[in-house]
Amino acid sequence: MVAAVPLDVFAELESEVRSYCRAWPTVFTRARGAAIEDEAGRRYIDFFSGAGALNYGHNPPQQIEALIQYLRSDGILHSLDMSTAAKRDFLLRFEQLILAPRGMRYRIQFPGPTGANAVEAALKLARKVTQRPTVVSFTNAFHGMTLGALAVSANPFKRQGAGVPLQHTATAPYDGQLGDADTIETLDAMLADEPAAAVIVETVQGEGGLHTAGIAWLQRLEECCRRHGALLIVDDIQAGCGRTGSFFSFEPAGISPDIITLSKSISGCGLPMALTLIRPELDQWRPGEHNGTFRGNNAAFITAAAALNWWRDDSLSQEVARKAALIRAELESIAAEQEQLRAAVRGRGLLQGLHTPIPGRAEQIAAAAFQRGLLVETSGPDADTIKLMPPLTIPDHELQQGLTTLRTAAAIPS
Repeated sequence: MVAAVPLDVFAELESEVRSYCRAWPTVFTRARGAAIEDEAGRRYIDFFSGAGALNYGHNPPQQIEALIQYLRSDGILHSLDMSTAAKRDFLLRFEQLILAPRGMRYRIQFPGPTGANAVEAALKLARKVTQRPTVVSFTNAFHGMTLGALAVSANPFKRQGAGVPLQHTATAPYDGQLGDADTIETLDAMLADEPAAAVIVETVQGEGGLHTAGIAWLQRLEECCRRHGALLIVDDIQAGCGRTGSFFSFEPAGISPDIITLSKSISGCGLPMALTLIRPELDQWRPGEHNGTFRGNNAAFITAAAALNWWRDDSLSQEVARKAALIRAELESIAAEQEQLRAAVRGRGLLQGLHTPIPGRAEQIAAAAFQRGLLVETSGPDADTIKLMPPLTIPDHELQQGLTTLRTAAAIPS
């Protein structure tokens, strides 16, 4: 019999704002790869991956060993934006393995270590460069919880927590949000009426319900931005770093964003780290104009450089494509088998899920999955989509085990 796990210390001492621990009421202790264990010794397959921060799984050996060696050598840990050997090695490897092979030229800004920090820097720079105040985002978008990032996010529950007006933004309909109507034409009219500093977009709306932008739509979005002098910002914080197959999620569309934001899995093992990639001619910051105490996370530079070894060839991308096809087939089978869910498969790569319009049903399925040893979260403004984000490196047998558990949970009566 599994022993009861005491949770009272969290209820007594931690803020009421905590959320994930309410959905998964246990105390976790150890993790490796695609599995995580709790104090009672129970093992869970992880289809959550730290909200996308663990694309290479928990405690990936290559990254952890590099970090241990760095710590034992008394390597610099905190450096603000001073030059360090760890930062230099990361910059050179990112240029060699990511930017140069794709013919991409970007300056790399290290903002604070979170995705919201990367977005704040992008918004601030876009407004500085264009001398325009308004930034356009899309229905169901999510870009972060700080005030600027929250202003371009759509979730009403999160927005109301700001306590102040969230201004100088406009919302355009995302691809497919108006049925057969052309949403780029709508955006075109908006930008003609009020010129914008930038348009910020996710190619797959990870927190917004897994709505996915089509290739042609992204290409026309870029053309629309160029036509109106608005910078194109791609928020690749959750969909990037290989989550959809290619390193950047927008690569299949062949577009060239003006600014790209990365965080989450860029560090390779869940350490805080973020990048704001800027086309060189737009890098108009004055020294110190945007700064922060923790923008020089050298431990993350070490693990990030090690993680980039996955991108020396296209083998990981091919694996993601293969596993993505397995997931889609399983999800489509579940949707067909459980007709009462009225479910639709959404997403791309290893960022896919099942949307059901039945209120509360996705949350019930997620809870049933947890009881059976699978961590999976919901997505969308009404928590109406089961979101699957297993590690890109998950072995086939654990992927199948998780999908089988999800199938069982989906069959539990509401």
